[in-house]
Amino acid sequence: MRTLLINENAIELLPTSSTEHVQSVIRAVYKQVLGNPHVMDSERLVVAESQLADRTMSVREYVRAVGKSEFYRERYFEKCAPYRFVELNFMHFLGRPPQSQAEISEHIVRCVAEGYEADIDSYIDSGEYQNTFGENFVPYNRGAMSEVGQSQVTYNRMFALDRGGSQISSAVKSSQLIDAVVNNSTTKIAAPATNLGGSGEANKKRFKIVVSGSKFDGPRRRSTSTYLVAGDNMTAQIQRINRTSGKIVSITEVV
Repeated sequence: MRTLLINENAIELLPTSSTEHVQSVIRAVYKQVLGNPHVMDSERLVVAESQLADRTMSVREYVRAVGKSEFYRERYFEKCAPYRFVELNFMHFLGRPPQSQAEISEHIVRCVAEGYEADIDSYIDSGEYQNTFGENFVPYNRGAMSEVGQSQVTYNRMFALDRGGSQISSAVKSSQLIDAVVNNSTTKIAAPATNLGGSGEANKKRFKIVVSGSKFDGPRRRSTSTYLVAGDNMTAQIQRINRTSGKIVSITEVV
């Protein structure tokens, strides 16, 4: 039998949960997965909320529905830099920051090759999600709490992403962890900023994208192309690569 590694303050939906508790679960999912926004009535997932309330949908599946919603897609996939999108996905769905360049590249490549929804699924269907939250616990920010085996690096990186209850994830469009993750370095803990719009310095960095194959290659020819792009142009370049059926091999910062 699997034992979940759940924080004592985690919120769980039980078969016996009251209507009031169901609503608290819904609010907790919106806050965690959507990044602490104000959700208007017209933006709520009414059908999914109803299915959660009558137990025909688990919390995990409700988290998936929220992650695939237009609300999430518009704010984080369409308007954020690719690195920011991935680091927020880790925080929103797994409750921790990305720990390596390989993790970030894996998700960017999957998003390009298989699509937005497949990448969202990859977090929620992962063994890590199942072992940590199971079917009916609301994801929570693990990196800002003490866990056995957790390094100080994880704590610092989580603090860089989650600056407290007043922050809204969508207010910052550029990556907060590019230097730390690419260079595998520590992240300095700074006091919460009053301006949450982000400096945009991370998006001024350059990245090397290595791509193999495209629809223009001959049937027996394998080609490799290298693109140097600014951080704020990564989304457009990835979309162009996707249109030519190229496969992204790696994404690294140009030092």
